[in-house]
Amino acid sequence: MLDIIKIADEADFIVNGYAFSKCIEGYRVLNLNRPERAIVLSMEGETLETTMDDIEIQIVKDYYKKNKKFMEE
Repeated sequence: MLDIIKIADEADFIVNGYAFSKCIEGYRVLNLNRPERAIVLSMEGETLETTMDDIEIQIVKDYYKKNKKFMEE
């Protein structure tokens, strides 16, 4: 089982229960409320891997686009 507290503590950014962590590919995003739901986004915000449905993917991508500037600083 995932250690949700550790993931949240190590995240670069958390918005609305989604933990964004920088990785080689871009960003890994975990839904902290439903840890079986995750996505890997490229630096451009494209989906590389996911266990999320289409609606949740769009929500995460919107959060990514709105907050990307804060994650790069």
